[in-house]
Amino acid sequence: MERSYLSADQVAFFNANGYLIVENIITPEEVEHYKSIYNDFLSEKIDVGANRSDLGDGLGSSKTKENITQIMWPSDFVEELVHMPYHQRALAISRELIGEDSEMDFDMLINKAPYSNTITPWHQDEAYWLNVPDKRAASCWLALDEATLDNGCMWFVPGSNLKEVRPHRFAGKEGGALTCDATEDEGVYIELKPGSCTFHQGRTLHYSRGNSTGTNRRAFILNFRPAEMIRYERERGFDHGKNNAGDRKVKNDDFKS
Repeated sequence: MERSYLSADQVAFFNANGYLIVENIITPEEVEHYKSIYNDFLSEKIDVGANRSDLGDGLGSSKTKENITQIMWPSDFVEELVHMPYHQRALAISRELIGEDSEMDFDMLINKAPYSNTITPWHQDEAYWLNVPDKRAASCWLALDEATLDNGCMWFVPGSNLKEVRPHRFAGKEGGALTCDATEDEGVYIELKPGSCTFHQGRTLHYSRGNSTGTNRRAFILNFRPAEMIRYERERGFDHGKNNAGDRKVKNDDFKS
């Protein structure tokens, strides 16, 4: 019998609020192993080519280095990642949250370097995605460093998952991050210790402040949705930036301002 990670109350909280905290999805020893792999991506020891981009292009002050480093599909370059504890446990939890037909749609790394001070603007992930018939989705945001207010922990707007997607636009340079109108007054912030994570839905409003500290804020994100919807996306040529991480658009005209 497959292990259950969540209680009925946790699943109900996720459905009502659009997010959920899961403590210690990986152990401290596993955190260190993931950090080592992550650093190989950041240092370009693992060269990902066009799968790397600046999510903060046009938002931060730096013109010579990445404001927010985004690396799409790390598991394409380190294939054993999908068999390691984080991917496997997060997949099991996603099936408890959105259904047994859940599979990994994509993975990505988002790092806020020391003193980069660049926000990830308010948005809903669904604005980046195709308008698929089945909207079930769960994104897992794993902290590999302590995630705090000062270095860019996640904020969520509880209950926004139950409402419509707000109109989105480019926050800075076209092809950079999308944003919509929202404020911290609507949200709650979630500080995490290394090895803990949050899950959130595709319509859950979220954002993070910039990193004003002297250390990295490394996050490893996995997204899950029904296998049939992954096939639906791929049949229409949508692969979440595989080989073109900078190709960001409002994917559904209904979500444009």
